[in-house]
Amino acid sequence: MTNTTLTRDTKAARKAMIDSQLRTSGVNEEFILARMLTVPREDFLPEEKAGLAYIDRSISLSADTHLASPLFYGKLLLEAAPLPADRALVISGGTAYLETLIAPLVSEVTAISSADAAQGKLPKGEYSLILVDGAIEELPSSLAACLAEGGRIVSGLVLRQVTRLASGRKIAGKLSLEPVEDLGMPVISAFNKPKGWTFK
Repeated sequence: MTNTTLTRDTKAARKAMIDSQLRTSGVNEEFILARMLTVPREDFLPEEKAGLAYIDRSISLSADTHLASPLFYGKLLLEAAPLPADRALVISGGTAYLETLIAPLVSEVTAISSADAAQGKLPKGEYSLILVDGAIEELPSSLAACLAEGGRIVSGLVLRQVTRLASGRKIAGKLSLEPVEDLGMPVISAFNKPKGWTFK
């Protein structure tokens, strides 16, 4: 298969992804569809998994690396509503797909690993938008602290063993994640709550 044929075939797959997975689920904003049509998901997968790039499920690559479903990214960007002036921080899923999607939509994007974020190893400065590439059980105070006043965070959230898309805005120094809708996505184990003793 020639490179031209491969490019044409994968572009057709991206178009099918948009029509059958995003538009049918309420993701119709042109800025999102344009980015997801432009960025080839297969470029962020090892060669042996490239054929799975456009399935409607998450693809696990290792214990801390994944490519979430197209719908997750579409809904995440829809909720985030990135602005050209935004300074964005991405808690990466390890593939750089989300960072690549959002880069042209904001003024600046910084990506860090989920392990570093969970351990409080964060870049200096404040961000107006934080995106988390997966679901977390709890939001570390260190991550909340680097969100600017009035800034937004969009993440997955694990509630009663169900993953939900969630968002929050920092107001008067306070921030909490509020569920938006149930949505399948990878769980980032680095953000799991410590397990305590249970007495019966």
